[in-house]
Amino acid sequence: GTATAGADSALKGVCPDTVVFQTNWWPQAEYGGLYRLIGSNPTIDGTKTRVTGTLVDNGTDTGVKVEIRAGGPANGFTPSTSLLYTDKSITFGGADLDQIAQVSGAGKPVLSVFAPLDLSPVVLLWDPAQHPDFSTIADIGKTDTKVIYFQGATYMQYLTGAGLLQPGQVAPTYAGTPDQWKAAKGSIVQQGFVTNEVLRYQNDPSVWGKRVQYQLVADSGYPVYPETLIIRPDRKQELSACLKKLVPVLQRSTAAYEADPATTNQFISELVEKYANKGAFPYSKEQGDAAAKAMSDNAIIGNGKDTAVGNFEEARVQRIIEIVTPIFAAQKTPVKQGLTVSDLVTNEFIDPSVGVK
Repeated sequence: GTATAGADSALKGVCPDTVVFQTNWWPQAEYGGLYRLIGSNPTIDGTKTRVTGTLVDNGTDTGVKVEIRAGGPANGFTPSTSLLYTDKSITFGGADLDQIAQVSGAGKPVLSVFAPLDLSPVVLLWDPAQHPDFSTIADIGKTDTKVIYFQGATYMQYLTGAGLLQPGQVAPTYAGTPDQWKAAKGSIVQQGFVTNEVLRYQNDPSVWGKRVQYQLVADSGYPVYPETLIIRPDRKQELSACLKKLVPVLQRSTAAYEADPATTNQFISELVEKYANKGAFPYSKEQGDAAAKAMSDNAIIGNGKDTAVGNFEEARVQRIIEIVTPIFAAQKTPVKQGLTVSDLVTNEFIDPSVGVK
């Protein structure tokens, strides 16, 4: 109730004076729950592509500041997993679960404490008019249709290794632009995000302007948790009192964003505008709203099999460990010997009563 709201929200003296989140991309709807933490009148640094403000828990000032730093093109694609070890000011990085497994054996492990998204928004998409026989990714593999994807995407090793796609039909040539799709007149299959390309290709006649069909890679048997919030395990003890209070704040913010994303999407759009001089593509409020709707419609943001948001299902984590262990061994980046679920994730800071409605 209201009586404890202040106490629940108070992070001063418990958390760092400024809680720093290092993300792996520009501000976008996928980070809605994070950007919703920022109170009014924040400081925006367009040159350093970061924003700092009061950390609020659904409007209540927690007594500490929050800073969110953009990544990907904004910092030369330096992964958050390594930045956690080179910059002590970073409290949380972002990392996909398969990447967390990949770095587990190299002496600089990371531990995930929160999963803002329950499913990955990554899809393979195609033109249903040219491929009426495709309804799943496995259908694509029964043909020789070309499939393009982002170089280094581990899920593709799974799809080819499991026999869902043929190694000869896939090429790591997708770089985020529609030029290959347009050149092929929409005859190819390509990677995209249900929050981005699917919407853009359907709504933008200069790209395509017709219906596309897709399947989430998550629905093909690769249940990775994307861009989870990670800490250095050697800082866990020191941060534990903070995490006990902050992780439920993140849960509440994620649930509140899912229920009403408009204000945050407006803010994200303004941030991206300020970051444009560093190469951020425009990101309108409308795009954010459409992405948020796509995340709700596809259960990208959600509670999974229980009633809490942000926690990990152990069987899914174990499944990813089983899939990626031989893949990373073959790539000469072997996972930690005897890798377990608890090496990668923990649910100990999650409040089981906080979920998406």
